[in-house]
Amino acid sequence: MGESWVSGSRSGLPHRFQPVGEALISGSDILAACAVAGQDLARDGASVGETLEGLRATWQAVSGTDPSFEVVDALVNAWSETTLGYLHQLSCDDPLTGLSSQAHLRSRLSELYRLEESAGAIAGHALVLCAMPFGDDPSEEPGDHFTRAMRLARAGELARTAFARDETIARLGTHRVAVLARRDDRLGRRVRVLRTLLESLESGPGAEGPPPRLWIEGLPNSDRGAGMLLDELARG
Repeated sequence: MGESWVSGSRSGLPHRFQPVGEALISGSDILAACAVAGQDLARDGASVGETLEGLRATWQAVSGTDPSFEVVDALVNAWSETTLGYLHQLSCDDPLTGLSSQAHLRSRLSELYRLEESAGAIAGHALVLCAMPFGDDPSEEPGDHFTRAMRLARAGELARTAFARDETIARLGTHRVAVLARRDDRLGRRVRVLRTLLESLESGPGAEGPPPRLWIEGLPNSDRGAGMLLDELARG
C-alpha cells in the first residue's frame, strides 16, 4: 500500500502535508514533520482551523484514522510559535511615533521574568515614566491626535538622549512614554537629565501648559503583575 500511495495519490494531499504523509508511510519522525508543516502553514498565512483540517485529511487519506493528540500538539505548537513570532515582528514599533510598541515592551518584560535569576533581574530594572499633561489636546479631531503623537515622539527622542544604551523606550497609550532601564547608581542622574530636557522643550516657543510628569516605577514580582501594570499605565 505504501508504494502505491507514494507514487499515485500523494499529489492529492493538502498543501504542505506531502512530507507528513511520507513520514507517516515510512515510519520516520512524524512529530518533526508535523512541526515543519505547522511552521510552513503559519508563514503561508493559513488559519489554525485550515491547518488542523489539512492534518486530519492527510491522516484519513493515508491511514484511515484521525491523528493522535501528540501529532496535533506538535502541529499546533509549531503553528502558534511561528504566528506569534510574526505578530511580534509586526508590533515591535509604533508606526506613528517610531517608539517601541506596548506589545514589544511587554515581551521585553516577560524575558526578564523568564530568566533563571529573575528576582535579581527584576530588582535590577525599573520603568521610567513620562506622562504628557492631560487635557493638552482634548479634541478628537485627527489633527489633534497627530499633534499628541508628535509630542510623544519628541519625548521619546529626548529619552533616547538620556538613556543612550540598549534601553527599550515605548509608547503607552496616548499620553505616556515608558523606558525599561537598569536600576543602577546612574538611574537617578539619567532621570534628572531627562527632566531638564523635557522642561526646556516645554518652555520653548509655542509651549503651553505644565511640563510632562516624570517618575520611576518599580516592577511587580510576577510577569502577570507586570502585564496588569502596563495596562493600567496605558489607560491612566
